[in-house]
Parts: sequence; structure tokens; C-alpha cells
Amino acid sequence: MVVSPRNRVNTALDHKLPDRTPVDFLAVPEIWESLLNLYNIPPAKLTPSSMFDPSWEQLLQKLEIDCRVISYDQFCSPPPSALHPKGLIDWFSSPGRSTPNRMWRQITPDNLLCDIWGRQFKLANHPYGTYEELSKYPLEAATTLTDVKDHPWPEPDWWDFSLVSNLLDQMDKNDTYHIRYRIGSVFEVAWQLAGMEKFFIDLIIDPKLPNYIMERLTDIYVELTEQFLAAGRGRIDMVYFYDDLASQESLLISKDMWKKNIRPHHARLIEVAKSHDLKVMYHCDGAIHPLIPDLIDLGVDVLNPIQLDAKGMDPLKLKDQFGNRLCFHGGIDIIETLPRGSVSDVQREAKTHIRELGKDGGYVMAGTHHVQADTPLENIQALYDLDLRKTSE
Repeated sequence: MVVSPRNRVNTALDHKLPDRTPVDFLAVPEIWESLLNLYNIPPAKLTPSSMFDPSWEQLLQKLEIDCRVISYDQFCSPPPSALHPKGLIDWFSSPGRSTPNRMWRQITPDNLLCDIWGRQFKLANHPYGTYEELSKYPLEAATTLTDVKDHPWPEPDWWDFSLVSNLLDQMDKNDTYHIRYRIGSVFEVAWQLAGMEKFFIDLIIDPKLPNYIMERLTDIYVELTEQFLAAGRGRIDMVYFYDDLASQESLLISKDMWKKNIRPHHARLIEVAKSHDLKVMYHCDGAIHPLIPDLIDLGVDVLNPIQLDAKGMDPLKLKDQFGNRLCFHGGIDIIETLPRGSVSDVQREAKTHIRELGKDGGYVMAGTHHVQADTPLENIQALYDLDLRKTSE
């Protein structure tokens, strides 16, 4: 019997053993382009109406990737009054793209990239490519609620979810994939609007400003998610949100502060998904172990990415502690193993995770973050070798 990618992932996320280990793939644009060249996949002709890059999608099919992502920022269309008078809308050239999806950016005359929230990024070059770096915090001078309320917040009616149905038809054209909806981030976007130092100090001294920012973000995310899922016709399998709350050694804020200030917003995002009987995936880099029991209680079903070098994040111990209540997505080290290891090192790590994290299901193999530009292509090919994905009773 032929098993669809959608059924394969859903079987694993139901803590059952699938026909083979499901896989996902996210990478920086430099890796996508290098792989397209390797496999002689010609670049696609993209237009302002293109919802995703067909050549990148063709690469996912070549690698037999089971998962697909749809993001909230594929559908935004701000009115001209909300845009810079000389700005240029760009969908596909952001270095922040990690999937075939288009990503909304406005390029200002001084060559800054602005997102829908008003964050401003500059392009920063490194030996292997380009990153986006935060350039300006639009709420760093805000001292009152009025200042924050006067920020040009996006409105939910800026989004056009009439495009969802056609997009889903396009995504299902080749096969039936596991599709998750990317909600966005609360904590990260909030501090990136206000500036990290100011945001953290305000959380301690005068939390009304950071809490208002997070509440406003959550209000918008909840409304957008409801609209998207209504347009999704029951075709969406999971929702996904992200907030990096930890360094490699510890949480960035105390657990009590998380419970008081962050958890209520995460709970609202999860509640929307659960009201549609959908699973929830949460992304947090770093040493997130102290929060895992609370995340499970909130309703998180899948944890990404399992950063191997972070304190308390040994994947085998996580499987032993939480594997009957939590699934894992990621686990393949993009810091050492993929860029610096041999093909044998990569396949050894993959086999270990498939055997241990994938025991009785509950695992989707992927990198611990976007595959970076210094990664040898032969290591990527080795990781996605079909023979590696075999499971056994």
C-alpha cells in the first residue's frame, strides 16, 4: 500500500510507527540555490502573484520531503497608506526565507527591509552568504501606552485569505503532504519591536508596555489564524508558532516570569488550534527543558528543534522523559555534524535519532535549525538518503 506523506507524518505524530521516518527540510537560500544547481532544476519564473517558488517545491519533491509549511505573511497586502511612499514590495529575495513560500518585505529607499510589524532589517554579508540583521527598534523610544498604541500596527483586514484554497490545490497537485500553518512569534517580535534591553527591563519594572505589545500581537495572530483555518477547508494538519526563550545554558527569563507574562499569550494561540482539533508544534532554540512539562500541559504536541548542545536537551533523555506525551521535530545538528562532519558522521547521527527518537513513532527528522550555507551538499544528500528512513517494529 502506498502511504501518503500526510498519513506518514500523522501516523508518527500519533505515536505510532510509520512505514518510514518522516522528514522535513528548511535551509537558507544559499543552500536551496546550490541544491537546485546540483540537481539541474531550472529557476522558476516568479511574479507578484506567485505564492511560492515552484523550483524550490520541485527540490522538496526530489528529496521526498513529507512536510510543507504555509505562513501568515504569504497573504498580507497592506494598503498604500501603510507603506513607505517610495518603498518597493518584495516577496522572494529575503535572506530569511527557509521554505518555498514567499515572504513579505518592503524595501525602503535606504535599502532596509521592513516586515509587516515595522521591524527593520539590514543585509549583513558573511563568507558564505547574507543574513538579515535587525537595524532599528521602532518602539525603543516608547514610554507610554499611547506611544505603543500609536505604532502603525497591521490590521487583520490587510490579509487576503481567499488565496488559500487555490494555494492548497497547488500544494496537493503532486502528492498529499503534511501541511502546517505558521502563526508567527509573540515574545520575539515584541522584544524586536522595543529592543531587547528595554523590553526585559520593562518586564521587571513596568510590564504594562511589553504586555500590551504581546497582547496586540496575539490578538492579531488569533484573528488571522481563525480566518486562515476557516479558509483551509479542513486541509491543515497542524499549526506552528515560535519563540526563542532560552540560551544554550538557561532560560532568558525566569520560569515564573514566563508563566506570568508569556504563557497566557501562548495559551491563546494553542487554544485556537485545539478548537479546530489540530496538533500544535512549538519552536524554541536553546535550553528549554524547564518549560517542557508546562508546554505539554498547555497542549503542545511537537517540540522543535532539539538543540543538541544546549543544557538539558539530550534527545535520548528527552524521549525517555517525555516521549509518551510529546513528539520531536528536528534533532540533526546543523552546527557541527552537518557542516563539519563526514557523510558517515551525518548518517550515524541520523540512524541514532531514527532508532531512539523514532521508537514507537513520535519523530520527524530535520535539522536543528535552517541548514546553513557552509554545509557540504554531500552531507545533505546523505541525510536525506531514503534508505536511512526505514523503521522496524
